[in-house]
Amino acid sequence: MQRFRRRIELAGRHDREGGQVRAVLEDDFHHFRVVLDHHGGQVTAVRGETPRHPFSACPGAVPELQRLAGMRLDDIAHSVNLHTDPTQQCTHMFDLAGLAVACAARGDDARRYDIEIPRHIDGRTHAYLERDGQLVLDWSVEGSTILGPDPYTGIDMRQGMARWAIGSLPAEEAEAALVLRRCALISLGRLKDIDKEPHAHLTGRCYAQQPQRAPQAIRMLGSTWDFTARAEALCVDDQAWLADFSA
Repeated sequence: MQRFRRRIELAGRHDREGGQVRAVLEDDFHHFRVVLDHHGGQVTAVRGETPRHPFSACPGAVPELQRLAGMRLDDIAHSVNLHTDPTQQCTHMFDLAGLAVACAARGDDARRYDIEIPRHIDGRTHAYLERDGQLVLDWSVEGSTILGPDPYTGIDMRQGMARWAIGSLPAEEAEAALVLRRCALISLGRLKDIDKEPHAHLTGRCYAQQPQRAPQAIRMLGSTWDFTARAEALCVDDQAWLADFSA
């Protein structure tokens, strides 16, 4: 059975004054990298790379990450949404930047998320998330609704979940839950041939999907890969980059 997979890896180097976090994600549709520098408890610079992306416009979002410069470090990854408009960002690089901010705030040296979502059958599937090799979330899902277990039963992933998670769950679990939410929704893209869509949708939800940009955001044909039987290939080409703090 076909499965959507995503891996997120973060590596950090910190001292009393500041440091750097490197973050990467790869899944069926995306491969992005983010570097975040921090000093004195503040973000000083954010850079991005787009090795594999779904639309021609996606690399244009890289400079937008620099709007996070100056924000205070916060151990809630979602806090980046309070600092700048997420709809003007690449959703996935922005998520990575948020995770990097939280990593820096905690002073973590490393973190890894592995997500697996089998293909939907009659609208239903399970969504699994491992953190650093340990299974921490296993949801039963129908469409955008989590069927269980508690305390997630009945949560609509498209309606107010971030506010609920941050207000109701321990910080570490809220972060994991929002990572899994993103993937559970993205995995629905496996139900269609997205190469048949010539350009980005005019939803206004992200940088490429802004109305003034979407018609020229051309689909990158062949950019969708299948990791069903090769989870070990995710982020394999990023290991040397993750370890390189010389730049």
